[in-house]
Amino acid sequence: MHRLTRDEARRIAVRAQLLDADRPGDVVEVAEQIAAIKIDPTAVIAPSEQSICWSRIGWAYEPGQLSKAVETDRLLFEYDGHFRPASLLSALRAIMPTRRLGGATRQYLDANADFRAEILRRLDRDGPLQASEIPDTSAVQAKNESGWYGANQVPRMLELLSYLGDVAISGRVGRQRVWDLPERVYAGTDAAMSPTDAEEVLAGRRLQALGIARQKSSWSGVGTAGDEAEVEGSSWRWRVDPEAIAALDDDPGGRAAILNPYDRMLFDRPRLTELFDFTFVLEQFKPKHQRVYGYFAHPILVGDRFVGLLDAALDKKKETLVVAAVHELAPIDEDEREMVHAEIRDLGEWLGVPVRGLE
Repeated sequence: MHRLTRDEARRIAVRAQLLDADRPGDVVEVAEQIAAIKIDPTAVIAPSEQSICWSRIGWAYEPGQLSKAVETDRLLFEYDGHFRPASLLSALRAIMPTRRLGGATRQYLDANADFRAEILRRLDRDGPLQASEIPDTSAVQAKNESGWYGANQVPRMLELLSYLGDVAISGRVGRQRVWDLPERVYAGTDAAMSPTDAEEVLAGRRLQALGIARQKSSWSGVGTAGDEAEVEGSSWRWRVDPEAIAALDDDPGGRAAILNPYDRMLFDRPRLTELFDFTFVLEQFKPKHQRVYGYFAHPILVGDRFVGLLDAALDKKKETLVVAAVHELAPIDEDEREMVHAEIRDLGEWLGVPVRGLE
């Protein structure tokens, strides 16, 4: 049983997410450590997959490095809305066919069995293809309560088949995904791992990515991976990465980091509150009059404390990063404030635009 102070637990979490002073060298190193890089089209400042990489690598990161790692070098692959390291492919392929689907989703697949088979035949014959190149021959439409999908059922069916491992994403044209059969996209990958072994591998990698996490959690449970731990002032049952414990004495220190709202560091909201005393609410889906910090405010980390939120947007017409506000949520001194401002200026430089509105 490891007994950790709250400061130690936070340092472990920050370092596991590559947000300390020791920056990684490239996107593959980032993906190998944090296990999943979220993909999202919302680009108030930059798309999540790009800003997640930048927040860790810094000025040395160029957007083309990510697409090269995925499409040319095949060191990363896209699955279920994330770019993931190739080292996880065998484990994920082992559990893809075992994925549980809700009753309505299963009924949708059963009702569209011919449509499903037609997509697979077309990809076998003509792939790789974009969704727009595949005709919609569906018999039944999926419910669209979230509003994310249009009437065309091809994208919806492709996503479900990808989730189950029946199709795979081979690349992108712009932001449009290109689909193919998994045996062509994942050629040479060992898929012989059992689902039980695969779950153990994935739990271990989740713990590596988080540093410290709960054993049971709908957000980021890690089972029995790692070692048991207690955290000062917390009644939760924790698991900790033993390598992270060993590295506590070799601390490179902290820095300022600006995090995309879809950053993995922020994913487990209860853990964020428990360890960092930071309650993050994304106001993207709130009515404008109810927003306090902005439509897509980016949390600001200094060392192991969340000290504020950056409300800023890229004005593409004026080619400027416009800062509406830097909301300070915790007391910071002048040196820390300058660190934050320097990181915002670096963000503008990475985007290739000047920053306006930063005092």
